[in-house]
Amino acid sequence: VHFGMNTFTDREWGEGNEDPRTFAPSDFDASQWVATFRGAGMTGLVLTAKHHDGFCLWPSAATPHSVKSSPFRDGKGDVVGEVAQACRSGGMKFGVYLSPWDRNQSTFGTPAYQKVFLQQLRELCSNYGPLFEVWFDGAHCPPDDPALFDWQAVFQLVRELQPDAAIAITGPDVRWVGNEAGQTRAEEWSVLPLRSPAPGEFAQDRASWRALWQLRERNQDQDLGSRKALEGAQALCWWAAETDVSIRPGWFYHAAEDARCKSLPTLLDYWFPAVGGNAVLLLNVPADRRGRIADPDVAVLRD
Repeated sequence: VHFGMNTFTDREWGEGNEDPRTFAPSDFDASQWVATFRGAGMTGLVLTAKHHDGFCLWPSAATPHSVKSSPFRDGKGDVVGEVAQACRSGGMKFGVYLSPWDRNQSTFGTPAYQKVFLQQLRELCSNYGPLFEVWFDGAHCPPDDPALFDWQAVFQLVRELQPDAAIAITGPDVRWVGNEAGQTRAEEWSVLPLRSPAPGEFAQDRASWRALWQLRERNQDQDLGSRKALEGAQALCWWAAETDVSIRPGWFYHAAEDARCKSLPTLLDYWFPAVGGNAVLLLNVPADRRGRIADPDVAVLRD
C-alpha cells in the first residue's frame, strides 16, 4: 500500500521539502484496508512506512519529518501502528517498506545517514509486532560501500529483531524480478549463479554479499538462471523472485486515475503468469486522501 505525503501532493516522487502539515487524511481506517484485502484473498500487506521523500508514517525519534508534525490525530497518530493492529485483528501478515533513499535527510550519502536509517529500521522492527517482509526499494539506494552505508549491518539488525522476516529487493532473501509490470522472464529460476565465491551467509560475510550485489546489478538481464547461465558459476544461491505492479497507472492515489483501475481480466493476466512463472505477485493498491481504499479499487478487488 503506497500511502504518504505524495497522496496529498498528487505526486509520485516527492522532493523531501514538503510541509508535514500537508499530510491530513480525513477518515483514516486501516480496518477497511484489511477487510478489502482479506475479501480479495490476500494474505499479507506491505506498507510504505517511508517513501523517497523521507516522510515517516510513524512518530520516528530520528526525524521531525513525520506524522508527529502533521494534523493527523492531532500530531499523536501512528499510521504504521494502526495498520499493524488492523492486520493482527484481521488475520493478515504485516510488512514494511522503508526507502533507503531519503530526500529529506541532508546527511544522505554520508556515513551519518546510516545512523538515521538504522534507528528508523530499529523502531519499525521493534514496535509493531512480527513482520513477514522488510522491503528496501532499490531506487537511488546507497551503494555497496561499507564506508558510506553498511548494508550487512542493516540485514543483521533485521535478523536480530525480526528473524522470520524476508528481506526483499535490496537484500538476501527476495529479489526484484526486474520490472514493475508484474511479469516474469520466460524462465524465472530461483537457483542463480554467482560469479564470485560465496563462502558465508549473505548478512554476515562481506565477500558473499558482494557476490550477490553483483548479481543484483544484472537483475534486468533476460537470462539469469538457465543451464548456460550456470556455466562457470563460482557458487549457487537461492534467490526467489517477487514481481510488483500497481492496480492503477501510478503507485500513489490520484483522483484523476479513478477510472483507470485495472479490470478483473487484466489482473488475472498478471496473477497467472506471475505465480505460474515462479514469482510472488505483489499488487499495489494505494489509499486515497481519506485514508481508505477508494471505491473503484474495492470494486475490482471484490470481483
